This record gives sequence, C-alpha cells and structure tokens, in this order.
Amino acid sequence: MKNVDDIDRRLLELLQQDATRSYAALGTAVGLSAGAVHERVRKMREGGVIRRTSVDVEPAALGQGVLAFIMIDSSVWMGDRAADFAAIPEVQEAHVVAGDASVLVKVRTSTTTRLQDVLRRIYDIQGVSGTRATVVLETFFERPLSPKSE
Repeated sequence: MKNVDDIDRRLLELLQQDATRSYAALGTAVGLSAGAVHERVRKMREGGVIRRTSVDVEPAALGQGVLAFIMIDSSVWMGDRAADFAAIPEVQEAHVVAGDASVLVKVRTSTTTRLQDVLRRIYDIQGVSGTRATVVLETFFERPLSPKSE
C-alpha cells in the first residue's frame, strides 16, 4: 500500500466531501494540474488507499430505518466466519473484536420484526452462542475517516 503525502491527504478529504469533483477542480484546490491529480488518484486506487467510490444514501429513504449494533458471543474463534456474516444482506459491517464478545455487526432493517429475523439467521452461524443487540434511536452524525495525519 502506498504512503500518502499531504497533497494526497487533501485530495482524499475533498473526494470524501464530493467524489464527483472534476480532476480540474481538485487540481485547482491543491495547486496541481488535472493530469497530475488524475495520476495521484489512479495510484491511490491501485495501491488500495481508495478502496471504492460510493454514494451515501439515506437509509430511511430505502425503507431501512432501523439501525442496530449486535455483539455476538461464540464458543469458537469466529475469525473464519466472514462469509457467513456477509451472506446476511442486512449486515452492513462485521468486525472480530476483543472484549466480552467475539464479533460486532452493524445491521440495517426495515422493522424490528425484520431485525428479529436477522438475529435468528445470526444464531444459525456455527459457533454463535449469544447476541446482545442495541437499537439506535437517533444518529447524531456519521463521518468519514479523516485523511489528515495525526
């Protein structure tokens, strides 16, 4: 993976704000030509710094207004169960974690009844021995990763 410099970090910040900006507009913002910006962005894509370009959609507009975080207990190591969690479409993220639980997943559904169905499917994954779901009532904000150096 490529190390990023201050110009790359600024480009990442601008692209996270609006990924539809032209290379010319990005170049103006960082003091480079459109061609130079295009080359930097291409290298960041190829190097895995930019993993994907996506559209941020309001979940409620798609009928997915219920957000829950689920801590999953297990009787075995869950690090090789990624495909099982990925097979559940409502699971947006899955993380092996340290602490009281083995896995943390982020789930979006249309209703709490659908959330209950997701919990049943999680229990079907080999090794899952328990869950603790936290339903989100309100999200203050979600932010992208800051490309600024510490």
